[in-house]
Amino acid sequence: MTTASAADELQRVFKVLSDPTRMRILRILEREELVVQEIMEILAMAQSRISRHLAILREAGLLQDRRDGTYVFYRFIPPTEGPWRDGWTLIRERLDGDPTSDRDDTLLKQIVLARSQKSRNFFDAIGPEWDALRKVFNDDALRARAIARLVPAGLRVADIGTGTGILACELAKLGLGVIGVDHSSRMLEAAESNLAAQGTPVGSSVELRQGEADQIPISTDGVDAAFAHMVLHYIPNPADVIREMSRVVQPGGIVVVVDFVRHAHEWMRGELGVLWMGFEPQEMRTWFESAGLPGASIEEISPAARERDLPATLVASVRVPHEGHGPALL
Repeated sequence: MTTASAADELQRVFKVLSDPTRMRILRILEREELVVQEIMEILAMAQSRISRHLAILREAGLLQDRRDGTYVFYRFIPPTEGPWRDGWTLIRERLDGDPTSDRDDTLLKQIVLARSQKSRNFFDAIGPEWDALRKVFNDDALRARAIARLVPAGLRVADIGTGTGILACELAKLGLGVIGVDHSSRMLEAAESNLAAQGTPVGSSVELRQGEADQIPISTDGVDAAFAHMVLHYIPNPADVIREMSRVVQPGGIVVVVDFVRHAHEWMRGELGVLWMGFEPQEMRTWFESAGLPGASIEEISPAARERDLPATLVASVRVPHEGHGPALL
């Protein structure tokens, strides 16, 4: 027999989930973290209407929100038990394949692609000028500390988001073989020129490949270490990049990520084209664990030049466990 409290809960579930607009919002937010403007674009509805539905879903405990500077991202994590889980499971099955859902999916893919394209356009436009701009937040001591985690010499390293090849050149000088990966053709052209000027031409100990950080063009277990220096804040889904880094590094190898700690320096969006305003150490640790990389060492480092308007930096590193990996392809 259904108790009064259980009946009230069921009534609340039906009331919240029965609205077609809220169904659509939950469906897209289960797939991707979005800001209000992006939800408005997909559903073709006014902000006031979207905000009202988001408030109802938040009150029901169905949404998680994450503030990133002046942006607020919303995400739906489906319930794992009880009437909310049962109700959503039933609704999701009915929505899949629906023409409106298909249209929502198409627009969602376009928005996610636009995020990546924004980063690509920024780097294609700036090209070789990046070396001057990067000095705003790159610190030689910080890089040296991070690179030290990749010794001894002889390792084959993936430099994810290699940019103009400055770091790839430094790695090569340490006796490392380097595969530099970047999605910008202009950046790779600049990298080739920089490497040649530094006496490390492409084809010696450095190879350049064009590709995405979340679909790294390197075979599984293909390198001894993977390094992403100031890259993740340009990536729509950083967790996917860490997962890919785990894939390409052979068991016992090292994954290293260097990036900003969560901050409120809004000028970086406009001047540096960043998508993320840094990351919380626990957030980074969770992504490592989800990629099968438990026990990451995470160190926070204050800016070397105190007069700069810069956030702190984190250096995260971990060895790839031997379980679940095939033979190395070196």
